[in-house]
Amino acid sequence: MGSKSEQKLENELVAQLVAQGYEKVAVVDEASLLANLKTQLEAFNGVTLSESEFGKVMNHLTRSNAVFEKAKVLRDKMALERDCVQPDGSASQSSDTIYLDFLDDTDLERNRFQVTQQVTMEGSYKNRYDVTVLVNGLPLLQIELKRRGLELKEAFNQTNRYQRHSYWAGSGLFNFIQLFVISNGVNTKYYANSRGNQSFKQTFYWAQEDNKSIRDLTDFANSFLQREHLAKMLSHYIVLNETDKILMVLRPYQYYATEAIIDRVQNPPKADRNGYIWHTTGSGKTLTSFKASQILTGHTDVHKVVFCVDRKDLDYQTIKEFNAFSKGSVDSTDNTSRLVEQFTDDTKLIVTTLQKLNTAISKPAHLSKMEPLRGKKIIFIFDECHRSQFGDTHQRIVDFFTDHQMFGFTGTPIFAENAASKNGKKRTTKDLFHKKLHSYVITDAIKDENVLRFSVEYVGRYKQKSDSPNNVDIEVEGIDTKELMESPKRLEKITDYILDRHNAKTKNRDFTGMFCVGSVDTLVEYYKLFAQKKAEGKHNLRVATIFSYAANEDDKDADGILDEGGEIIGGDTGNKHTRDYLESFIADYNGMFGTNWSTKDTKSFYGYYQDIAKKVKERKVDILLVVNMFLTGFDSKTLNTLYVDKNLRYHGLIQAYSRTNRILNEVKSQGNIVVFRNLKKRTDEALTLFSNTEAKEEIFIPPYEKYVEVFNQVVEDLTAQCPTADDVKDLPDEEAELAFVKTFRELMRLRNILETYAEFTETDLNIDPQDYADFKSAYLDLYEKVKSQTEKEKVSIIDDVDFELELIHRDVINVQYILQLLAQLYDADEKEQKAIKKRILEAMAGDPELRSKRELIEEFINSTLPEIKDAAQIPESFEEYWELKRRKAFDELVKEEQLNEEGLKKVIDKYVYTGKEPLSNPDIVNIIDKKLKLSERKPTRERVLTKVIDYVSTFIKGIAA
Repeated sequence: MGSKSEQKLENELVAQLVAQGYEKVAVVDEASLLANLKTQLEAFNGVTLSESEFGKVMNHLTRSNAVFEKAKVLRDKMALERDCVQPDGSASQSSDTIYLDFLDDTDLERNRFQVTQQVTMEGSYKNRYDVTVLVNGLPLLQIELKRRGLELKEAFNQTNRYQRHSYWAGSGLFNFIQLFVISNGVNTKYYANSRGNQSFKQTFYWAQEDNKSIRDLTDFANSFLQREHLAKMLSHYIVLNETDKILMVLRPYQYYATEAIIDRVQNPPKADRNGYIWHTTGSGKTLTSFKASQILTGHTDVHKVVFCVDRKDLDYQTIKEFNAFSKGSVDSTDNTSRLVEQFTDDTKLIVTTLQKLNTAISKPAHLSKMEPLRGKKIIFIFDECHRSQFGDTHQRIVDFFTDHQMFGFTGTPIFAENAASKNGKKRTTKDLFHKKLHSYVITDAIKDENVLRFSVEYVGRYKQKSDSPNNVDIEVEGIDTKELMESPKRLEKITDYILDRHNAKTKNRDFTGMFCVGSVDTLVEYYKLFAQKKAEGKHNLRVATIFSYAANEDDKDADGILDEGGEIIGGDTGNKHTRDYLESFIADYNGMFGTNWSTKDTKSFYGYYQDIAKKVKERKVDILLVVNMFLTGFDSKTLNTLYVDKNLRYHGLIQAYSRTNRILNEVKSQGNIVVFRNLKKRTDEALTLFSNTEAKEEIFIPPYEKYVEVFNQVVEDLTAQCPTADDVKDLPDEEAELAFVKTFRELMRLRNILETYAEFTETDLNIDPQDYADFKSAYLDLYEKVKSQTEKEKVSIIDDVDFELELIHRDVINVQYILQLLAQLYDADEKEQKAIKKRILEAMAGDPELRSKRELIEEFINSTLPEIKDAAQIPESFEEYWELKRRKAFDELVKEEQLNEEGLKKVIDKYVYTGKEPLSNPDIVNIIDKKLKLSERKPTRERVLTKVIDYVSTFIKGIAA
């Protein structure tokens, strides 16, 4: 079967949508878009608008060009004052007000769907869009297509390019786009328009209710693009995230789970009315539960919706996420009276903790106010119900509220096999929550690329090859004596192993690690070892810890329950011995971060709990030492490695492993699990329970030898295309350049994975390190060549290919590294100088950050270095030289673009601190002193933004060690 052209794919899709009830309309430019919008809004609202009235509508629609603000406008009514005209044609002083809708979220069939193709808009450059879906005249869905055989990511990158170049052009109506669909015919994905925060990792396949993905474009259109379904997605299943000011869209399993909960509330059975959702860890249960809660609050027969979490989960993340979806919805105080007020006032959605809810329905002080609510219809939604709903509180809720329904979310349900026994009886998730409403297990999530696979390495002397780096003299098997497991010799060997491998596992600390151990006593010893070795100068890792001091936590391996300890009570209660240690460890933390936490009371301890969660996410903590805390319910995309010296089992094991497998970027290719105990059998047991026995290959990445084999095959493919790096510049055409880019990019991806294995050595690879570095430089040269030509409307077939520069591993190569080479260059003889200078130029050529500095560093070598009298003066001389050049570049930027100097400094400081480009209009436009016409604002902002990014890349990034 031949490759279907992009145009044919486009025409067939439009024809299919017309057959599904869309009206085909000839909207090809700004003028026809506006004319059609007026006609559609009139028909949708049943009114006729004068030109001046339509002008008011356009003023309303264009008052902000930000995608997030337009999403709010779309969902609100507009109060329009009508023009009242006297019989003689003069305007009256009085007017009537009508309310216009732009989208109907209740009567979905009322919305009017149109489809057009090849709309041309001209902003910074002229762009022509493939297929546009108009709803009530506004472009709310944009579909970009690539011919079969091309990467789907190219269509994704194309939409990003259009956002930069032209969606904002004219009236900016294309910034009303809520959803994108990208397809090459064979694979089709959708995603929300989160302008400035879009990642290909946040694009999704649609699926059937059984999680079977729908990838073919025709099948996707038959399902997702059915008018009623698309209207439902636009109206109900897009979430406006207030914290990040972005749009989020539910994935298919989140949609089906929410629909199932709503259906069960609308049509409750007489018995067994509850339900539970089994969605694997990392699949976004918070968003699903919020959306279900939000929709249910709109049901008139529902009195309250109560979202319940365990106190330990009401941390920085949960508070941030729920408040992002619904500002002020989370009351994080310990005040139960506030909760009782919410139950008795007009608050529809309550977010609270199990502890406060238990107090509200059991303490006499609150019962007088709570009594009248007994018979009200109240929906309870429980997060992490595999561990929060097996105590007495659950029964108290059941007994108190007579017209309740309960819905639980869990990534690891409790079955008979892993249930704890209480009073001689085992209680399962099904016992408490009745019917499983939807499931999405870890194999589903891996298949859909929503979570990562695991790389599990067992370290110790058992079942290891004699020459394996993991064949370490660490006792792991057949040992059940506490003395041996906690022996100082064993703990030190494990500590040394972690220090030796941590940089490789975390990509030079681009990611963070967690170390879970068997007891608080063992944790204390590990913490001391890390501190001792840091004092001895053997590492500079930032190690922190948290644990409960109410009781001495230890392994809970009988049923897999990760008991995080009870309430932490302030004062002198709890285990004095362990509390003293924790207090001193918190003091170390305070010293590191300038904080003032302690265990003096509950509030301060939980402040520490929340702060340490935040610091781990922000990569300010390198290794977090824990016993049970943070092993379940804690999500951090930047955490990629878990060290295990603890007897994990069943859901506890899966929960702990799953801390590492959140999707982040191309560099984070898997979750790393390093195990110092013999958990092989228990790992297999857990997989069997929570997926299936055949799932190992899907969940775990292949062994090291397999990746070496695949890597060397790709080396053969590369050298067949280009025998040497010099041959890259002589490739005959763009097709050959594209083939090289894809092959070398795959080589980088494989090497990225290989470097995390303990067995990794360059000698296993069939490419010399120098040859690899040369190919890397050639690859970057090609990247710069393509990106330098973007002023053309159609640059080349590789313009939208993702070069994935984050995969270019930088070790510790920065300006400090170059300065060390410059010192060697200064003292070297003529022959050595040539070799060192070559090393310097090669280092700069092979690193994206240093390439921008290459010209300046070469100038320093040629002009300033010969004038220096002593090698010790090189750093100071370089700093003076660099500051001079930086100041000159800054002044030129201010002068060329007529910028406010202080404002520019603030924009640069914010960019450097957050790492996020200043994408919002005010960030850049507000620092431009010269007056701009409306038509000049966008191109000027884009130009200034590019110059700011180039300035930071050249003079700031990579300067510090």
